[in-house]
Amino acid sequence: MDIDDLLAEVSAGAIPQQQRDLQELTRAWVAERCAPEILEWPENLMGRVLGRIRKQIELVEEQTGDMDAKTNFKLIIVQTELERFKFLVRSFLRARIKKIDAHPHHLLSLLPTNPRLLSPSEQQYLTAHQSLLSAHYAASFLSQFPAPLQKLDDTTGGVSMIDRPDTQSAVFARALRDCEVWSEGGGEGARVRMRRGDVWVVRWGGVRAAVERGDVELI
Repeated sequence: MDIDDLLAEVSAGAIPQQQRDLQELTRAWVAERCAPEILEWPENLMGRVLGRIRKQIELVEEQTGDMDAKTNFKLIIVQTELERFKFLVRSFLRARIKKIDAHPHHLLSLLPTNPRLLSPSEQQYLTAHQSLLSAHYAASFLSQFPAPLQKLDDTTGGVSMIDRPDTQSAVFARALRDCEVWSEGGGEGARVRMRRGDVWVVRWGGVRAAVERGDVELI
């Protein structure tokens, strides 16, 4: 551990929890918008953020209408901070819902092995979305096909009907600490070393594991 790591740890310890949560939420939002695959639901972070939003909304409702100038100024600050958190949460959730809509069968196949991939609400949305979509397709045209051709997740004949995200797509990645990544997607190719602070354009499949470990962030 060098002096930069020590200074970073000291600085992180001095940052209030609310500020750290904002930084983590911003990083999760950027990563979700940049990554072609949906990332694991940050349960602890979102629990703290959503709880803080609820408390701030209650505070605003309780003190709205107070004629005290000092209180009103404080409410303006609270509302500004509240809107910043709400914007990030809404944009973060929209990015995830977009991926759920695009790859429902793929995500359904991943949930048995990784139940923490989606939040409980997202899992309910995925199930309801897929049920409605299947019913719509069946009523529109699938019911007219032979039974073997009515499956939306058929993988027979060497051709898969399941849409999957492109793990070979390029992303901009910045190393938060020295680490090794793959030069190709899917853990293939050569192992290459990223130095702390380096910014590379790489295939998503090559840095996915490093992003999940927190060694690399997407920008």
